[in-house]
Amino acid sequence: MTPEHTDVLVVGSGFGGSVSAYRFAEAGKRVVVLERGKAYPPGGFARTPADMSKAFWDPGSGLHGLFDVWSFRGFDSLVSSGLGGGSLIYANVLLRKDERWFVDEDPLPGGGYENWPVTRADLDPHYDAVEKMLSPSPYPFDSPAYAATPKTKAMREAAKNLGLDWRLPPLAVSFAPRQGAEPALGLPIVEPEYGNLHGMPRRTCRLCGECDIGCNDGAKNTLDHTYLSAAVACGADIRTRSEVVLVRARRGGGYEVGYVEHKHGAEGTKTDQGKLAVHRITCDRLVLAAGTYGTTYLLLRNLEGLPGLSAALGTRFSGNGDLLTFLLPGNGSRARPLEASRGPVITSAIRVPDGADEAGEGRGFYVEDGGYPGFTDWLVESADITRTLFRTAEFVTRWALALLRGWPDNRLGGELSRLLGNGTLSAGSLPLLGMGRDVPDGVMRLRDDLLDIAWTTETSTDYFARVRDTMRDIAGELGARYLDNPVWFFRRIITVHPLGGAPVGRHPEEGVCDAYGEVFGHPGLHVADGAAMPGPVGANPSLTIAAMADRMCTRLLG
Repeated sequence: MTPEHTDVLVVGSGFGGSVSAYRFAEAGKRVVVLERGKAYPPGGFARTPADMSKAFWDPGSGLHGLFDVWSFRGFDSLVSSGLGGGSLIYANVLLRKDERWFVDEDPLPGGGYENWPVTRADLDPHYDAVEKMLSPSPYPFDSPAYAATPKTKAMREAAKNLGLDWRLPPLAVSFAPRQGAEPALGLPIVEPEYGNLHGMPRRTCRLCGECDIGCNDGAKNTLDHTYLSAAVACGADIRTRSEVVLVRARRGGGYEVGYVEHKHGAEGTKTDQGKLAVHRITCDRLVLAAGTYGTTYLLLRNLEGLPGLSAALGTRFSGNGDLLTFLLPGNGSRARPLEASRGPVITSAIRVPDGADEAGEGRGFYVEDGGYPGFTDWLVESADITRTLFRTAEFVTRWALALLRGWPDNRLGGELSRLLGNGTLSAGSLPLLGMGRDVPDGVMRLRDDLLDIAWTTETSTDYFARVRDTMRDIAGELGARYLDNPVWFFRRIITVHPLGGAPVGRHPEEGVCDAYGEVFGHPGLHVADGAAMPGPVGANPSLTIAAMADRMCTRLLG
């Protein structure tokens, strides 16, 4: 049978894929989007323990959920699987890559150089275009509805005392029902003209801290509510539960893609992925945007069908300097409540310059306040086993004595209050999120047909030491105790911002793609996601990935 054909085929629906789908559909092209995960309308994200246990991605085990967890030799990683890609679980920050961090001939410790064949000036018009669609705004923590956010004020005070640059980064969150309106909690959001593909109402941010596990209110301006809805309005054909497994060039131009379907009925049932039927579709232009792991894996697995790919394939891997640590309540009088569960996950950022800036040294980074869902506070409190056991024993003893002695006071309010405790641990705890310019020297390869990455914190030792020192200083200013992530004991990190693998470069010896994301030697084949980054973005990378994709589309449609 003759395969189906389309003008543009987009693999993946994250920041690069969504932007590409919309731009090409808006230009009148026939666009098909293949997304391996499923759609998550407001209210569709897991919350109960039973649902959360199924919220992971492993189709062979019958899991078709949101969270795709990876473990490699030097680090662990979490990415997303669903319509909207990483926007479903990211913390909403849309910072531009710092102008001086677009480095040129920047030496790497193990040899070679980090080069960015684009500049901030090249991307600024495209940053503008993406921001117009995603409508970011700084966290309005001075407004009456959002004023009570202790962690934001604490970070501002710590930065001031340390002489560091504090800012409120743009967040892709609807705090007000429409642009220009007064921020308020839980109000209906006015939809744009292109509507919403889910056809369900959305409400403004309620400060529930659930950004990273999916926003059930629809307050996040995620890609399904924005770019993908606009793409559908322009005629794009979006197919969820469709995972690409095969890519090859066609004689005479264009590409053939094979994909399998993860049908709803297969959830909960172990499935032999190799026995799934492969559907085929051809296209004139193919945009790979399956994420750093997905895109690089596809290219590595399909070398035979894409002859002549650059030897740079699999290089320049970076975790974008991600480092997660924690602040815990101090023992002194200076300890203060931080209430990590109140607000969006990230509200503010502290920027530390590096040697590429006018004033700085080493490699620069950001430190951002973290957060978690409100229900996690109960888990945090129960983690303090010693105090929990003591309070429980005290309650049982008092209750038993009251029964035995026949005390006339039958009220247990005071005893129950002491049993629950004063919430000091949860109220005074705060995750800190670091990200910046680590060393992009990781190498991605296949081992037994599985993705393998050789990367270590060793070449970025100085960078991580500086990040940890700054976090300790913040803890000291807030009267808190600093705690490394337990995995740091093994010098491992957890990254949610994997980058590289199919980097852009000035020529095939340096990169897989040119400065616009087109693969060298393969006209019409493009990489439009984190895999194309030739090094760490430094800031949260989502906006830069989207801007690079927009720049690519502008050139192709110009």
